[in-house]
Amino acid sequence: MVSKVRTIFANVSWLMVSQIITSACAFVWTILMARYLGPSDYGIFGTAVSFSVLFIALADFGVTAFIVRAISTDIEKEDIYLNNAISLKLFLSIFYLIVVFLASIIIGWDNYVIIFCMLYAFESLIKSFENVIFSSFQSHEQMKYQAITNTILNVLTLILIIFVTFTDYGLFGITFAYIFANLTALFYEIITLRKHFIKPKFSFDINCYKLLIKAGIPFALSGIFYTIYYSIDLVMISHFSTTYNTGLYNSAYKLISVLTLFYSIYTAVIFPVMSKLFKNEKDILHLSFVKSMKYLLLATVPIAIFTFFYGNDIIAIYGAEYIEAGGVLKVLIWTVCFLFVNGACSLILNASHKEYSVTKIYSVAALFNVILNLFLIPKYSVYGASVATVLSEILILVLEMYMIKKINQLPNKHFVFDVLRISVASGVLGIVLYVLHINMWIAMPVSLVVYFAVIFILRTVDQDDKLIIKQIIGR
Repeated sequence: MVSKVRTIFANVSWLMVSQIITSACAFVWTILMARYLGPSDYGIFGTAVSFSVLFIALADFGVTAFIVRAISTDIEKEDIYLNNAISLKLFLSIFYLIVVFLASIIIGWDNYVIIFCMLYAFESLIKSFENVIFSSFQSHEQMKYQAITNTILNVLTLILIIFVTFTDYGLFGITFAYIFANLTALFYEIITLRKHFIKPKFSFDINCYKLLIKAGIPFALSGIFYTIYYSIDLVMISHFSTTYNTGLYNSAYKLISVLTLFYSIYTAVIFPVMSKLFKNEKDILHLSFVKSMKYLLLATVPIAIFTFFYGNDIIAIYGAEYIEAGGVLKVLIWTVCFLFVNGACSLILNASHKEYSVTKIYSVAALFNVILNLFLIPKYSVYGASVATVLSEILILVLEMYMIKKINQLPNKHFVFDVLRISVASGVLGIVLYVLHINMWIAMPVSLVVYFAVIFILRTVDQDDKLIIKQIIGR
């Protein structure tokens, strides 16, 4: 238990440092891009990215998620899984590009938008191959290499976007900046993989292909419904509304995306561990799940409270032309809380070999989200899409908790009391912010002091938490 906690902490530390750098870079380039492109071109950018991501599950077909679990529990077969996964993804990538191209034509977008859809589809493919190599790093619980890759990728992206903003290359320049940065990161990954783990090569084993596809189907379906759920709103806004409104929504959504980048840390570190624990130590698996949800709520709820009060000030960083997106941000911020908790629920279900349950849940959520958007976007535009996203997250939470109850992993009443303590602390924070009504930059340190003071007074950190902290620091 002690060594496992220390390993988790070491991986979290590497990824946390990387993610802080990544989030800082993403925050800066998001603002630079929004100011440089303006709402209309920024709307085209958001549409192209969302549309390409909408189909990206077809280029992976759940293979990456499956081999993380498979290699984590049977490291001897790493070369078989990884080599065949890489070659299989080449065929799937061609299929993916064809689907994106045909779908963009069927929708009726002009050639200008279609070009960007295809360029960002190519960028998404590069990321997809990065992720399959990440599976090896994650399975070996050596996330420092993933952290270094992400740092290289995002620092280079920022440098290139800064360069583009001083030129007249416009949206094309931004697009090729993304592509070049991802190619560089992929090149580093391949070198690292060859040096420290295995030398990847193309294997064309039909029987292994069948195994990967069959085992990956539930992960693929979950991925398809997941991306539909998270990307369809921008595509539908661009269809029912204007590129200007799409740009407004995308400006708020990108800020949310910067925050949710931290979820990737949790996924990369915890999923391989959970897979091993399900096989060997189910009691620790439950503890890992419950503590994960507690810590995720501790971090995200106060952020949501703060953003609810200062959404307009935060969005104003983009410039005056984006100020209307402040209200959208105040609604969308609540998806962060649900996203993190729902993600933890999905991971324990996947680690417990209940991936088909996750698939069913996200299929229901995707359908629910699309129906809500069809009704709300034409009438309420970007605000309707925001509300639809939050309501869909709530539905996912209810369904996943139902499934977790069926596998006897539902948190006990002690966790309920933890949630109440976090809610009280966040409520006190909200009252203080409402009463003081101070400048946003002053409110940040004040919020930290108030929130953690109440957390301490309510004794939210229990003996198990203290034990985990002691094990992390080696005591």
